[in-house]
This record gives sequence, C-alpha cells and structure tokens, in this order.
Amino acid sequence: MRGLLSFQILWLLSKRKMHGEEIAIEIGRRRGDKPKPGTLYPALKELKASGLISGNRKGKTITYSLTPYGRKSVLGATRYFCRAFGDILEGR
Repeated sequence: MRGLLSFQILWLLSKRKMHGEEIAIEIGRRRGDKPKPGTLYPALKELKASGLISGNRKGKTITYSLTPYGRKSVLGATRYFCRAFGDILEGR
C-alpha cells in the first residue's frame, strides 16, 4: 500500500461501504481538497487489484467495501500510522 490516499480510502471503507464520489467528498472534507478522479480511481483500482477492496456495480455506480484481507490490512496500517506519527499529534 502506497501513500496517504490509499490509507484514507481504506480507513473510510472500514467505517462503511461507499462509492467513488462519496469517498472523494469525504476525503475533501477532511483535507480541504477533493482528489481528482485521475488520482482517486487509479488508487481504487490498485487497492482492488491488491485484494484489499471489492466493488459491487449497480448500474453505473460501483460501491466499494473492504475485503477480509483489507480489514486486516487497515488495522496493521493504522498501528503503523500511530507508531510513525502519533508523537506529532501528541506534541500539539
């Protein structure tokens, strides 16, 4: 898994199933700017190819959710993130 965007996507999907636009809006709300489709959808494609997420198509909309492997991976990534950056948050 590369980058903060992938982590954010996995974290959001650990809370609930979402489609691409919902993910973009939520990320935009949290960081101040919405990721462009040319950034978001390749990240979703890579997460899906890695077996971390799955997509359920209904018409033109694909709703994404974590796979069991993705759920396990987001827990590990969260532990890593807290270990790597937790002291920054505590120092505020």
